Amino acid sequence: MMKTLNEYMEMPYRMEIVEDMDEGGYVVSFPDLPGCFTCGETVESAVSNAKDAKKAWLEAALEEGLEIPEPDSLEGYSGQFKLRIPRSLHKSLAEHSRREGISMNQYCVYLLSKNDAVHVGK
Repeated sequence: MMKTLNEYMEMPYRMEIVEDMDEGGYVVSFPDLPGCFTCGETVESAVSNAKDAKKAWLEAALEEGLEIPEPDSLEGYSGQFKLRIPRSLHKSLAEHSRREGISMNQYCVYLLSKNDAVHVGK
């Protein structure tokens, strides 16, 4: 049975935010809703625009009678994994994160997500 717009809006669809290095600002997409993306000059405006884009995408899909995918479940993923790296890489990552004024963990998450975004869709 098809859900209502409000029911779909309440579902926990994953939102991805990527900085647009070429044009500036931020691009936001919902990986579970193909073609649903928007942008904004700031993270805040991009997120606000994303809510509107999600609603418009869902309204159009409901109007057309298209199948709307359920959000991907992240159950089974703790968000943690252990990684052994060479000492020289550890030193380099620590120095770069210190220069950026963030924790090494935050810096590594930034690097991983930036690289992962490059490979999306390949």
